[in-house]
Amino acid sequence: MNKGMNQGLISAAEIVKRFGITYQAVNHYTNLGLLDVVTKNGNVRMYSRIEVRRRLVQIAQFVSEGYSLMLIRKKLTEM
Repeated sequence: MNKGMNQGLISAAEIVKRFGITYQAVNHYTNLGLLDVVTKNGNVRMYSRIEVRRRLVQIAQFVSEGYSLMLIRKKLTEM
């Protein structure tokens, strides 16, 4: 994919590289609704770069406070 075309989008593989989480975590967060897929390019899911950064910071904060991922999902949907 031409990076210039979708500067605001990031793939799951790029999330792994840039944010230091596992591919399994990206999949799990996506399946739980913690990360939203903006579009798909073939088999590649694309996410909003800004939203991913914001959400991962929020998730890390809530995890450090002892919240489960299910409670985090509820808190994020209420925001």
